[in-house]
Amino acid sequence: MVSLPRIIGTGMVALAALVSAACGSDSGSAESKAAPTRECIAEDIKVAGGFGDPPEITIPDDCTPPKSLLVKDLVPGTGPGAVAMQPLTMNYALVTWSDKQTLDSSFKRGAPFDLTLGAGQVIEGWDKGLLGVQQGARRLLIVPPDLGYGEGGNGVAPNETLVFVTDAVQVGS
Repeated sequence: MVSLPRIIGTGMVALAALVSAACGSDSGSAESKAAPTRECIAEDIKVAGGFGDPPEITIPDDCTPPKSLLVKDLVPGTGPGAVAMQPLTMNYALVTWSDKQTLDSSFKRGAPFDLTLGAGQVIEGWDKGLLGVQQGARRLLIVPPDLGYGEGGNGVAPNETLVFVTDAVQVGS
């Protein structure tokens, strides 16, 4: 025969297990809202649209901004790669990491941007990230603050990571 204290004890253990399981599956728990610890890679950034079209850039919430410059060709180009002191004509869209909003876009203005690569006319992330780009290429640049605007400027918040999608309209003169 089973005693009353043993039945109550078994019931309490079962109840505790049920409550514990329910708490562990709570989608609002502090554990499920923890900040991401993994650093993003270029493949984490999603870009829709082809060369010449304004890109749709999606920055994920499950990773942190990279600490170094990331460069990835999304559409290959042709011809020789760009070298320092060479003129480039580029289209670009800029999304800021912190608010995931488009801050600037030459695509939307309908006017590509002319520069001389490596002449200090643009942020260091562009001067480094566009080396080797070929005409017709669409390139993703993820620029850490130290290669972008650092403490801020040009409408960019301090220590902002910048995400550019660039189209090399013309490489060379």
